[in-house]
Amino acid sequence: MSRYSVLIIAALISAGGIYFWPTGPVAKSTAILAGLVTLLGISDLIQRRHTLWRNYPLLSRVRWLAEEMRPFIRSYVVESETEGKPFNHEDRAMIYRRAKDVTSVEPFGSHLDIDRPPYEWLAHSMAAVHCDDTDPRVMVGAPGTSKPYSASVFNISAMSFGSLGAHAIEALSTGAKAGGFYHDTGEGSVSRYHRKGGADLVWELGSGYFGCRAADGSFDPERFRDVAADPQIKMIEIKLSQGAKPGHGGVLPGAKVTEAIAEARGIKVGETCVSPPAHSAFSTPVEMMEFVAKLRELSGGKPVGAKFAVGNRWEVLALCKAMLKTGILLDFMVVDGGEGGTGAAPAEFLDHVGAPLRQGLVLTRNALVGTGLKDEVRLACSGKQTSAFAIASSMALGADWVNTARGFMFALGCIQSLNCHNNRCPTGIATQDPFRQHGLDVRDKAVRVTNFHHNTVKALMEVVGAAGCKHPGELTPRHIMHRVTEDIVRPADEAYDLLHRGQLLSDAAGTHLASEWSMAQADSFKPAGF
Repeated sequence: MSRYSVLIIAALISAGGIYFWPTGPVAKSTAILAGLVTLLGISDLIQRRHTLWRNYPLLSRVRWLAEEMRPFIRSYVVESETEGKPFNHEDRAMIYRRAKDVTSVEPFGSHLDIDRPPYEWLAHSMAAVHCDDTDPRVMVGAPGTSKPYSASVFNISAMSFGSLGAHAIEALSTGAKAGGFYHDTGEGSVSRYHRKGGADLVWELGSGYFGCRAADGSFDPERFRDVAADPQIKMIEIKLSQGAKPGHGGVLPGAKVTEAIAEARGIKVGETCVSPPAHSAFSTPVEMMEFVAKLRELSGGKPVGAKFAVGNRWEVLALCKAMLKTGILLDFMVVDGGEGGTGAAPAEFLDHVGAPLRQGLVLTRNALVGTGLKDEVRLACSGKQTSAFAIASSMALGADWVNTARGFMFALGCIQSLNCHNNRCPTGIATQDPFRQHGLDVRDKAVRVTNFHHNTVKALMEVVGAAGCKHPGELTPRHIMHRVTEDIVRPADEAYDLLHRGQLLSDAAGTHLASEWSMAQADSFKPAGF
């Protein structure tokens, strides 16, 4: 009977309340409340979906409550400053403070375990300098690109309208406009809310070809030309894969396709549409470069790049071989970290598919440097890059700029409740629920987006100056010290197998990429010999 003790107690209290009903409102309230709890317990007994509820009516619901509250209890009560995942408390607090434009300095020393790998630090200079540049930028545009773009070194990574709500997209775009940095549209194309904010946009073109999609789901050149003519769109980004679920594709259920989403994606309201795992407009590296040239022409000469999480290493090298063979260059490459991101995905993909950002960045840097293309093809990266040191270390290892998505979500007020996938985001960011979105004030959050960017870039330039440099582009792998073991420390140019300019062309056999280089082919993504 102990299994039913809570139910029995609730029933007795309800009966007592009924017995003393004439005595006043306290007895009446007690009877009603306890009666409702008793009815809930009885429903637990007779339902058949949950075994625990049947065996332990009412009592087993404590487990459900604990599961619901677990992320909050863990985040705010249990975890230390640096234990939390995906982002720890220290990282989140830093972003919140910078977004609110208050001091983000920390007292009494580091919380990190600096004596254990993989701890890294910046080698500062005895001849440190003060950097006057508060808005470092990089010019994006390979030779022959008629409309190169001057990009900030820190921008908003891809997040689609549909994954994020209208208020969040508008606030991000408004903040980016005020701060002079770009906003990647994500695969969901350019929405009215991106345009309303007024930011410079990078139009991400995924395998679903949203915004330029024909009736059969293929690429429509004329629709692409019409959308790309928008002066707000500064660059085009072909999405080959994303860190959250590389090689997975996706399905947008028709129930989620509202009028505004349908307008942005070029589909019908209520129509379920599929993003296949791979593109239909090309199937080989050479065909991809020809597609790049076509997009550049249709857009009137705007830079065209590619975004991917690194998987098969020979495929990245195959892109480089295709550029060398055709003479058609990507304007930029964006490496997305396999750590996952804003996109919800199966756990196997989040945890075990795709190279982590650092390894993907180093591989792509080696591919471009080793083929002599790095001077003309810009390299960017995205994935958990929210601090000045994270940005500086990535740029030292070859990135020309850095994007972040979750960092700007925190700037909007995200509390890492882990409800991005179920339309129940409590802060109104990752939801299409109008009631939840109502709490997100666009004007207030836009200011926080601008503040986060400004204060992070300001901190970056302080770090750059400490290294004795005037621009983040001057950082080199030698500036980053990497703890290999508790006793061994190496500068990054020794800790990683970094290639020299043109080394894959002159002495591929003498490099650690010799095998992958021989497997890579410009005319196929498959490895040679297979």
